[in-house]
Amino acid sequence: MPEISTLAAFCAATLVLLVVPGPAVLYIVTRSVSQGRAAGVVSVLGVHTGSLVHIAAAALGLSALLAASATAFTIVKYVGVAYLLWLGVRKLMQREEGEQALELRVQSKRRLFWEGFVVNVLNPKTALFFLTFLPLFTDPDAGPVGPQILLFGMLWLLLGMASDGAYAMLSSALAGRLRTSARARRRMNVGSGLVYLGLAAWLTTEKA
Repeated sequence: MPEISTLAAFCAATLVLLVVPGPAVLYIVTRSVSQGRAAGVVSVLGVHTGSLVHIAAAALGLSALLAASATAFTIVKYVGVAYLLWLGVRKLMQREEGEQALELRVQSKRRLFWEGFVVNVLNPKTALFFLTFLPLFTDPDAGPVGPQILLFGMLWLLLGMASDGAYAMLSSALAGRLRTSARARRRMNVGSGLVYLGLAAWLTTEKA
């Protein structure tokens, strides 16, 4: 079991990293602004269910294979890029229809959840982050490293859900007035699409 001072240092470092918006935060904010608070919260749950996959992989050593193999990294990266491109193009092509545009149309919560899950699972930087960041706080003298990584991973998950949940609440609150206008929502669709396309472009710059 890591010492309390180590856990405190880990939590402090994690909070510093979490407040800086990354791909997951931008995805959550986009969903919250375009579809409301509930969509943002469901997206948070989907994203961090994806985080569980990366935490388990890091604990089991599977992420090491991704880090060591440029081919595996490239395959996962471009699958993620393709998915983000699809989301972006779909948003840019979406059109509002007459008076119906005045009502906010929310996708099913299941769809929102799984989109968030896929976006995070297919982000190789997330896997590499857990591989390189979590082990920094482990101590072989304190016991097996795997359980320690799981502990740090779960702490990161709790802090991440709190941080991303705050982003979802704030962004959805600020977007409330904009959603009363069909023209404003069209602009949000364009903005959302550009965010997805920007994330795809950003992801292509990540190197193994």
